[in-house]
Amino acid sequence: MTSPLFRGRPRRAGPHLAVRAAHAALGGAAGFVWLVLPGMTPPADAPVAIITPSPAGGTVGTAAATDATDATDATDATDATDATDATDGDETSGADLVLPVAVVGAAGALAGYGYVRRRRRARSRTAPGAGRPGAPRAADAEAAAPAHGDGEAAAPGHGGGEGDGDGVPGLVDAENRLLAAREELASAEARGGPEAVAPWARAVRDAEAELASAYAMRQRYDEGVPADAAERRHALAGIAGRCQEVVRTLDAGSAPWSVQAARLAEALEVAEARFRELTARTPAVEATLSALHARYAPAALDAVTGYPELAKDRLVLATTELNGARQASDLGRPAEATGHLRAAEGAIARAGVFLAETDRLARDLTEAARLVPAALTGAEAELAAHRAPAASGGAPHAAPLLLHADAVLAAVRAEVTSGRPYDPLELLRRVVRATEPLSAGESGVLAAAAHLTAADSLAAAEAFLVTHREGVRLTARTRLAEARRLFARGNAATQADRVRADDLAREARASAEQDVRLRGHQSAGAQQRPDGQMA
Repeated sequence: MTSPLFRGRPRRAGPHLAVRAAHAALGGAAGFVWLVLPGMTPPADAPVAIITPSPAGGTVGTAAATDATDATDATDATDATDATDATDGDETSGADLVLPVAVVGAAGALAGYGYVRRRRRARSRTAPGAGRPGAPRAADAEAAAPAHGDGEAAAPGHGGGEGDGDGVPGLVDAENRLLAAREELASAEARGGPEAVAPWARAVRDAEAELASAYAMRQRYDEGVPADAAERRHALAGIAGRCQEVVRTLDAGSAPWSVQAARLAEALEVAEARFRELTARTPAVEATLSALHARYAPAALDAVTGYPELAKDRLVLATTELNGARQASDLGRPAEATGHLRAAEGAIARAGVFLAETDRLARDLTEAARLVPAALTGAEAELAAHRAPAASGGAPHAAPLLLHADAVLAAVRAEVTSGRPYDPLELLRRVVRATEPLSAGESGVLAAAAHLTAADSLAAAEAFLVTHREGVRLTARTRLAEARRLFARGNAATQADRVRADDLAREARASAEQDVRLRGHQSAGAQQRPDGQMA
């Protein structure tokens, strides 16, 4: 089963194959029609011999001889004419073949050009998920290109922060490695406990800090800082260096915690227990989603629509991989069994994210519905403090803001009291944005509302990135990292910071969804096993 977001979407190579097939079919059809047309044309009329009448008064014998001679001449003339016509017909048929052959040749040339162009693109950029998790990819020229149109080129050796063909990891590669390391850490912790994986947990935290710094540099780069071309190239080189450090940190910390052959049976039991837990939990999550559809507007559930079905898909994949791990283990092939186990753990982890995200949204919607009346009351109190100065002319800039806020609050009240299903998170978001220019927002119900809406957007974008990371490109990841930085403890000190974090997270989610639509979903959830085969 597939989410409605991805139903009916062709594979990445589909349009190119369709265009080439159309060109070939068009050329073949044109040639066939041109060859058939001469056969459908009626033949020319046979020539008629002209016989000169004999002069009057001639004898009968003379007339008969003359007629015989004329008939013979007419027959010879007809034969000669037919031979000439046949020769002309042969020459015309050969000329008729020129155009269809040219059309077919042009179609073949177009198809060959498309094939060569696609091969060149394949050499400069591999498809999502083509390597092991986090393995360096070729640079994506679009994502790595500067966003300011200054025409500068990326510094050699880093591909603009997304990875290149020289084996230098970029931001996308480094983050994918980090996400995979988190999944492995969770599995190792389930097997041995938090104390057993403490050194690896520290390595993961160090990698997270290094990656956050790299994304902060990329965000400033996208905003035009620094402005000098040479300094911008140095900034890109610094981003690449931090990405390499992320990979080195993860590689150094992960070796001792890999699944050993002696503990393979225990690891399989832990993975199967987690699999059974999620399988039993899936019907309850489906029931929760059905209840949410009955209570709230459809737009409120867009972020998780289809998530239970995607969770089932991941669990089906996990079933296959767990069976493969058991069979390989029984046959005495521990390396193959470990690869199947890692693929199963990755699929189980994503299924868990899908189910947890649905439950998280249910909690946030309930909290938002409870908070909407209080937010309306708090907004009125905030606006009342600005009405008297605005009425007396002391704060002229506040008058239009007050009018806009009053209109928004009235529309929110009308929607709440209409009796129709609504999206409480969106209503809170509207109240927060209408009052943000007039509200300090350091505490109180409006600050709580802004915190809830930003946390919801950030969690939704994080879950989408984790579960669809093979198709998400650099821009969406950079915006999400900036939202994460703004929302971190101690950073979102003002209402404007919370609103900015909410906007960036929503922008990141929309950009990530577009990336997955454009690049395809064929690799999402397909883990690379250590033996080099795709799960």
